[in-house]
Amino acid sequence: MTSSELWTRATADRYDAEETEAFSPAVLEPALAFLAALAGDGRALEFAIGTGRVGVPLRERGVPVAGIELSEHMAAVLRRKIGEDALPVTIGDMASALVPGEFSLVYLVYNTITNLLTQDEQVECFRNAARHLEPGGRFVIELGVPPLRFLPPGQVAVPFDVSGRHLGFDTFDLVEQVLVSHHLTREDNGRYRREESRHRYAWPAELDLMARIAGLELERRVANWHGAAFVQDSAKHISVWRKPS
Repeated sequence: MTSSELWTRATADRYDAEETEAFSPAVLEPALAFLAALAGDGRALEFAIGTGRVGVPLRERGVPVAGIELSEHMAAVLRRKIGEDALPVTIGDMASALVPGEFSLVYLVYNTITNLLTQDEQVECFRNAARHLEPGGRFVIELGVPPLRFLPPGQVAVPFDVSGRHLGFDTFDLVEQVLVSHHLTREDNGRYRREESRHRYAWPAELDLMARIAGLELERRVANWHGAAFVQDSAKHISVWRKPS
């Protein structure tokens, strides 16, 4: 049984409306170009495909895409956009669910590997990616770098969004390597909706070891979808591991 927290129907139904920036062309287009180039003439598999923010437009670019999604409610929102024949989705855990065939690209974006709350499950996610890749295929992860340098002694919280409609901050358990994202969202009636979600954060070097366990080799690491150099102050990374041919 996966440790990931399930997205509810209510969360799935409002997800696209509340993630408008993530759906903007400025955010999506570089990611789609990056992923399409890696997929080439092959098939792509998206772990935790959600409502299809990336998978649907990547399919519209001509890349055959399949997905794995734990939440049936998120998959139902995706299904309103595109049919099963065009973009098949398997309901299941991205650390263990199997999809027929081999893929030139498996990808996992938007920090979603942190939904797996144990190191063992994250290792199994890498193994599952390797299981689906053809020789020479790539596994791509988009993940933020844990902002622990923003934590002075005695402080446990780091804000990540302070705006008129939303307040967001993360609290950290440095022993368990778990963060909790807290959200206060102002609704149209003026009231605030409070939500929180748990995540297991991981460092780039830890992911590289997980990849090695799964038989994958680091090919490239950049700071964003445009390919900027990954440096000490980078807030996130796009990492590409390759299955040896």
